[in-house]
Amino acid sequence: MVGSTGTAQVFEEFQDSVLGNPGYPARRIDGRSFDKCGDHCATLAGGKAIHLEKDSTILIALRQLIFDIYTIIIYILLMMYRAEKLTPPEKEVIAKVEEARKALKYNLASPRRWTGLLRRNTLARAVRGSNSIEGYNVTAEDAIAAVEGEEPLSADREAWLAVTGYRYAMTFVLQLTKDKNFVYSEGFLRGLHFMMVQHDLKKNPGNWRPGTVYVRDESRGGEVVYEGPDVEMVPGLIEELVEYLNESEDCPHALVKGAMAHLNLVMIHPFSDGNGRMARCLQTLVLGREGILEPEFSSIEEYLGRNTQDYYNILAQTGEGSWHPKNSTRAWIRFNLTAHFRQATTLLMRTKLMDVLWQELELIISRRGLPERLIYAVADGAIGYRVRNSSYRNLAEVNDITASRDLKAAVDADLLIPTGERRGRIYVGSAELRALVDKLRQEHIKSVPDPFVPTTLQLPFAANPQ
Repeated sequence: MVGSTGTAQVFEEFQDSVLGNPGYPARRIDGRSFDKCGDHCATLAGGKAIHLEKDSTILIALRQLIFDIYTIIIYILLMMYRAEKLTPPEKEVIAKVEEARKALKYNLASPRRWTGLLRRNTLARAVRGSNSIEGYNVTAEDAIAAVEGEEPLSADREAWLAVTGYRYAMTFVLQLTKDKNFVYSEGFLRGLHFMMVQHDLKKNPGNWRPGTVYVRDESRGGEVVYEGPDVEMVPGLIEELVEYLNESEDCPHALVKGAMAHLNLVMIHPFSDGNGRMARCLQTLVLGREGILEPEFSSIEEYLGRNTQDYYNILAQTGEGSWHPKNSTRAWIRFNLTAHFRQATTLLMRTKLMDVLWQELELIISRRGLPERLIYAVADGAIGYRVRNSSYRNLAEVNDITASRDLKAAVDADLLIPTGERRGRIYVGSAELRALVDKLRQEHIKSVPDPFVPTTLQLPFAANPQ
């Protein structure tokens, strides 16, 4: 679809007449096949027949001129999905998101030993959530292992390669949020894609897709639910997206800018595979660079992974099956604002839970005469993660011998339960620890309402310092 359907209609006669003769090879633009005419007559304005010789220099120049003009118009009119003007309800939700993020930032500002665990767990949830949308499912422990650069406990090879590829890309993105000299470019997008899917050369890592791309819904027998724009349009659309990312002074808010970057990349579908993960990773980068919050806490990928069908539905509603950049993006923007509100509020509740849990565990460890550093392993076990010697070593910054001795002490104190053989041994939290966390979750983790629906529910950030 060209940016203007009216322009496409104007050139219908051009397609059928001036370029309609099969004497020359076909060229394809915007989904239409054009054949340059040979030595036959061409019917032009007013239906007049103009007989031209095959080798006429005038005819060749005329054909080329008209074709070049049409090509230029196509690319001038290339357009992306645009953000809608924000309404008062949307501005109110943005204010709520900013309030929640301000409270979260306040909670993270004071140095606490548990913030490292929260940051690691949050990044692991984002990596796990984004990959689960594409059908690459791993356990919470394996997502953490990917973030920490460890080997998986149970992930299959294909899922593990996808998750670690995404972790490489996310790590790169998190570093770029701090680079003041960074600018978006076509090369950057290609490089990020290579990091994600370099393990599978059939997916053309780092290259634009070579042809038409279709998105199929396997739950509906492989039915095509989306067709990307023609491959000839991809370079021009990417150029426009890059320009938008580097400028976009007219964007109403950074949250909207991130949402539109996500939408346009996933709708352009420039790669053979990995477009969704690329779009979600790009959104996280945009938010991190805009200073919304620390980049690990800016992502909504965990939320999207937990609400995958709603995510698919809103994309389908916005795109209507193919490239329709004139469609309204309001529902998409509202979906993203809702995701940001719920994710930020959930993270805020988790900070409060971690703070209380940490205090309780410090008392338990102190009373049993255990080393203070054991709290990292005990906290992971209490939350429900399987603890490994290697993961504990990384957190506590101790050697293998010390880690083994500490974990045995935690087992002797009835805080951790060992399973497996010596080299593959893992530890889980005791019933006492799990009961403590269940109690705290009931007290501190609540369902987060739809921010666009009025509610009397007391939100966790309402009484926080400003």
